[in-house]
Amino acid sequence: MLRNPHGLAYAVMALLGVDIAFDLLFAGDEVWTLTDPEAAYEATTIAGLDPAPAAFASSAAYLATAVVFVIWFHRVRKNTDVWALDVHSRAPGWAIGAWFIPVANLWIPRQIAVDVWRASRPDPYAADGARELTLLNSWWTCFAGGLVVDRLAATLYKEAETLDSWTTAATWSLAGYLLTIAAGVLAILFVRRLTSMQHTKATGMLSAAK
Repeated sequence: MLRNPHGLAYAVMALLGVDIAFDLLFAGDEVWTLTDPEAAYEATTIAGLDPAPAAFASSAAYLATAVVFVIWFHRVRKNTDVWALDVHSRAPGWAIGAWFIPVANLWIPRQIAVDVWRASRPDPYAADGARELTLLNSWWTCFAGGLVVDRLAATLYKEAETLDSWTTAATWSLAGYLLTIAAGVLAILFVRRLTSMQHTKATGMLSAAK
């Protein structure tokens, strides 16, 4: 049974916008760290904000985005069973569970996304067009890369004991934020495009049935 993913898609895109705003804020703080490391090292604020509320608000926004995105992702995956069940290599439950498997969550969700994309286009069994998956692959590369770099930066910050090691951590952290910002923008485009593809396909089915 088809279920309209538009409401969830709008919520995901709005939340991604909030996440991008927070990432820009924190990236700006890392730029300050790199341009004036001594002052940044002694600072007790993040871009003029109390770090505790800023961290709490951003974490709440990221969590909300993750929850709503996974619900949307599962819905678009379930929809494609109506059109091309045999295109998929994994059951619908993987659209949720795959995100919680350490390490494997760096590639399994991407494979599911590719299957959903193919099943949502006019001909699910056609060969991929030139650069057809560029948006999806670009989003996933930035997303996965951002996760890896962010974890590295967190470790470097935790172990930093000198000003040089602090700026090294800030450099990696800035790289992680830039990747995450790019991933957020690309995710908005991906969600919008895939939702539109499913709407077009569902509308075509309804028209053909009349």
